[in-house]
Amino acid sequence: MKQFDDRTEAGRQLGSRMDFLRGRDVVVLGLPRGGVPVAFEVAEALHAPLDVLLVRKLGVPFRPELAFGAIGEGGVRVISDDVVREARLSDRQIAAVETMQWDELQRRSERFRAGHPRISLRGRVAVIVDDGIATGATARAACQVARAQGASRVVLAVPIGPPDTARRFATCADDVVCLLKPESYFAVGQGYRNFTQTTDGEVVALLDRARRGFRSAAGADAPPLRDEEVRVPAGPVVVAGHLTIPEHPKGVVVFAHGSGSSRHSPRNRYVAEVLNRAGFATVLFDLLTPDEERDRTNVFDIGLLARRLIDVTGWLAGQPDTASLPVAYFGASTGAGAALAAAAHPGVKIAAVVSRGGRPDLAGDSLREVQSPTLLIVGGRDETVLRLNRQARQLIPAECEVAVVPGATHLFQEPGALEQVAELARDWFAHHLT
Repeated sequence: MKQFDDRTEAGRQLGSRMDFLRGRDVVVLGLPRGGVPVAFEVAEALHAPLDVLLVRKLGVPFRPELAFGAIGEGGVRVISDDVVREARLSDRQIAAVETMQWDELQRRSERFRAGHPRISLRGRVAVIVDDGIATGATARAACQVARAQGASRVVLAVPIGPPDTARRFATCADDVVCLLKPESYFAVGQGYRNFTQTTDGEVVALLDRARRGFRSAAGADAPPLRDEEVRVPAGPVVVAGHLTIPEHPKGVVVFAHGSGSSRHSPRNRYVAEVLNRAGFATVLFDLLTPDEERDRTNVFDIGLLARRLIDVTGWLAGQPDTASLPVAYFGASTGAGAALAAAAHPGVKIAAVVSRGGRPDLAGDSLREVQSPTLLIVGGRDETVLRLNRQARQLIPAECEVAVVPGATHLFQEPGALEQVAELARDWFAHHLT
């Protein structure tokens, strides 16, 4: 059966099937958490605003998979009188379920919106996106809530679902788009090679990026010279990456992500876009192949990851568009340890290194060989990692600073925290690469 690489690829393919909505007054709504990376790509394809649709189904207490209604932001409450009657639910039972779900909905609203108002659906086309259909209860509730919030038309769009997806949602959605409908269907994850859990921080980062405007619709002065997926030879394997080169680039920044992440990391992609706007080329690539990732020891093999960075640096030296550019590294979490280990290698010349929430201690004795100006960015509330970074600063012989983002935790998911990371990195690279 065909599979998507991850939610990002699924979203791009889904977006390519939404041409019938171009030019319409559309709002794309991702169902947190896994639906938001998919919805981000659909919103970018349609040049439409992105929001989350926060909905909680109300399950019958003794049969929680059976929904007797749904609630949504704005006080929306949808109740099925038929189910209530058949399940013989009392007012007290209904109230108890509602109270619990309202509390959870409020918590998610505060977490994901961070003070931003929800986008009004009144009179607009609501495109509801999830990463797939399982039981369908949440998607059905979402369609009901979007309709109750005033949407003039409801479109349900998912990368994968059961064969009867269109029929099952015909009564609650005006249009249903489902790319994969395998006959033998048992779980959403069977449609993905990489189906790692989406974090709250990734949802917040994607919503922030969408609010700032997609690159294709942001009115940039000029399109990038190159903005494409690339395949890079790395020892005995080939790794996947994404290369972006703006006009008149000042240098190129190679990203090394942390364990459990990939070249599609919303946080790193956000930082890369800030760097692109500042005139820097960027390369985001997967440090490991999908087969290698299955062995968890590879994820923490700093020597292997550092060699991959060195291989990518050599590949850049052979590309006509990047051969003359100074190279820098941006590492996150374990990727920062690999970036510092690679920067210490005598076979490469790295103009600067920036670490975000990094584990420089994983570079071991290589820290004493780092000659590249290094900025270590750490969240003020990430106490253990902050201590490790301050110790690393004492070992690195090159210019090295520790920048603390007040109030931030390890993933910098607090409002404004990732923006500070991007600005600090941009300024450090601007100083040392130009």
